[in-house]
Amino acid sequence: MKLTNSQYEQLMSVYYERQVRSKHISRIRYDEVITMIPEYHDLDLQIQQISLDYAKSRLSRGDQAQNLEQRIEHISKQKEQLLLSHGFPIDYLKPVYHCQDCQDTGYIGSQKCHCFEREIVNFLYAQSNLQDVLERENFSHFNLNFYPDDYIEETTGQTPRDNMRNILKTARNFVADFDEIPGNLLLYGNTGVGKTFLTNCIAKELLDKSHTVVYLTSLKLFDILETYKFDRDVSYSEKNAAVSYILDSDLLIIDDLGTELNNSFTSSQLYHCIDTRLNHKRATIISTNLSFDDLREQYSERIFSRLTSNYTLLKLTGDDIRLKKAIMQHTNETH
Repeated sequence: MKLTNSQYEQLMSVYYERQVRSKHISRIRYDEVITMIPEYHDLDLQIQQISLDYAKSRLSRGDQAQNLEQRIEHISKQKEQLLLSHGFPIDYLKPVYHCQDCQDTGYIGSQKCHCFEREIVNFLYAQSNLQDVLERENFSHFNLNFYPDDYIEETTGQTPRDNMRNILKTARNFVADFDEIPGNLLLYGNTGVGKTFLTNCIAKELLDKSHTVVYLTSLKLFDILETYKFDRDVSYSEKNAAVSYILDSDLLIIDDLGTELNNSFTSSQLYHCIDTRLNHKRATIISTNLSFDDLREQYSERIFSRLTSNYTLLKLTGDDIRLKKAIMQHTNETH
């Protein structure tokens, strides 16, 4: 998904502010220099006059151009010496850029500067609602040792650790194939088995590649959709922009499906969200504590059909990792 016009304008405003700041610093420094060294300003005026003469000579008597260039170079060296003799660095009056490569324009030629690419990633992180948590919850911090390896889970025919190892492989393939084959995942299992942690791992990888990722709990998702559908104080353009961002993001994560108050509105909105994103080939990850039977009972048959036929179903098994971590922390604190 490309940045919307408003998102692009927000980012470019950052660069505009940097340019204004650079000019402001340059102006203050120049005033400081000419106050302390009046002759510096005189030399600048000489260069301006020579530059006019230089332009005229190129139009008429080109043979004088080299001599004028030499004069400008000589005066420029005088200016440098004046700065040094008064205790200023030789580059004191050069523009102060945040990025020297693009000179705070965001572009090098027609290509986005590396700093602009980084700004896009940072912006998308902020928009995703995941900026802080992803520093802790990512693939590099995923620990398979939290999953038992001493029994076979009846529903999967594997130990929780082997099952999770296979799920991790699926998640990494989901990221690797994202640009070519955007897919959908349904993560289900008991509370605390790592569903949210895994979705965050995927989100970080895609955000780092400048993809738009929106993370919302089911409660928050339906709260937003309800507000923008029924609140008359919100303008149509604002409603449309917010809903479009949810429906058109490269990846939408709906966490904890089933914790919302289920009614005809939430059910219809969930179907609309799932169906629209499927039609537009936008990837979605849904996590839930509900079992298959609960999903079928709580939501309509057409929602259940969309999920089972268009999503890769991943059942996470094992013990409550959050409880394990809490016990470990308490043990460490008491020793």
